[in-house]
Amino acid sequence: MKLNLLFPTLLLALAASSVPASSERVTVVRTPDRGIQPQAAIDSKGVIHMIYYKGDPGGGDIFYVRRLPGQADFSNPLKVNSQSGSAMAMGTIRGAQLTVGKNGRVHVLWDGMGKGAATVFIGGKEAAPLSYTRLNDEGTAFEPERNLLTYAAGLDGGSSIAADSRGNVYAAWHAPRPGKTNGEAGRAVFVARSSDDGKTFQPETPALAKPTGACACCGMRAFADSSGAVYILFRAATEGVNRDELLLVSRQPGAEFEIANSHKWKASTCPMSSATLTEAKGGALGAWETAGQVYYATVNPKTLQVSVPICPAGGMGRKHPVAVANERGEILLVWIEGAGWAKGGTVAWQVYGTDGQPTLEAGRADAVPTWSLATAFAKPNGDFVIVY
Repeated sequence: MKLNLLFPTLLLALAASSVPASSERVTVVRTPDRGIQPQAAIDSKGVIHMIYYKGDPGGGDIFYVRRLPGQADFSNPLKVNSQSGSAMAMGTIRGAQLTVGKNGRVHVLWDGMGKGAATVFIGGKEAAPLSYTRLNDEGTAFEPERNLLTYAAGLDGGSSIAADSRGNVYAAWHAPRPGKTNGEAGRAVFVARSSDDGKTFQPETPALAKPTGACACCGMRAFADSSGAVYILFRAATEGVNRDELLLVSRQPGAEFEIANSHKWKASTCPMSSATLTEAKGGALGAWETAGQVYYATVNPKTLQVSVPICPAGGMGRKHPVAVANERGEILLVWIEGAGWAKGGTVAWQVYGTDGQPTLEAGRADAVPTWSLATAFAKPNGDFVIVY
């Protein structure tokens, strides 16, 4: 794929909105173009890919920028969705997600719940589409979005997308199991797979044979590591109160998903939580929320061994965690404090050493916009960047 986006930049906008950080190794910047809900990923060549949301919270648009290695500038934004107003920001966790797959191709997925979205008919009933698109071969535009739902309709919380370097792409979401009417306990995680780099997708199938339910208005995260293992991190909902954060792992393309970890939480209401999964040495790095606190852990895809979860000291009411690792094995954990329905908050962070102990590198920055959260990535020199 050619990387030939136009290069007039958003550098001045980013620099003007930078927030001084308390650590020399952590830089904090605002989302480009005054956007919200940034999501970032880095490909194998060091290209930083980012999407963000703009517009009415009930119906807006998704934009994409990227930054090449050695450059300080992001490209001009490309609009991701061809159907204007088809995305939604309300609830924070329903926004778009991106992944980078074979040859650096970007794939984007979102719940088509925005005011401008056209409904689809599933089983003779109107439903919100699960919208998918990918960057074209030239890297100059996104293909018109396609609905991936064939029978598992009923979107609520956010969906997720994962891809590997072999051309496998995985779209994941949760929805009621057909014929089930027992609320959240009747929901399940579904996965639609593509083996041709997103050209076509097989019909969705349940990720697990044994139902766990799914917390309806919580987000989720899917991720494929460099070995081809696939991970899904989501919140279950059994018996109305068991809202454990579950980690599913498929050890190789086509393998069945297994439950690798369960982080217990009893709660009677949906917390509208989100989670992240990224690459770490030897496997994946996950971050999630449980009972108002945020955690991170690593997982070995071969043994399914999950490390002891680590959380920052003090504080509660923490949401929307992001964990990223650098080449040295240090980990940055980022989260939002004070956020709620139609309410922004404060972004906070802590760097952990290779021994899992917190370092002196920690900080906070105010004025997280309403319906927004943060993303982060590691630079080649081991420093970190937070975007919010």
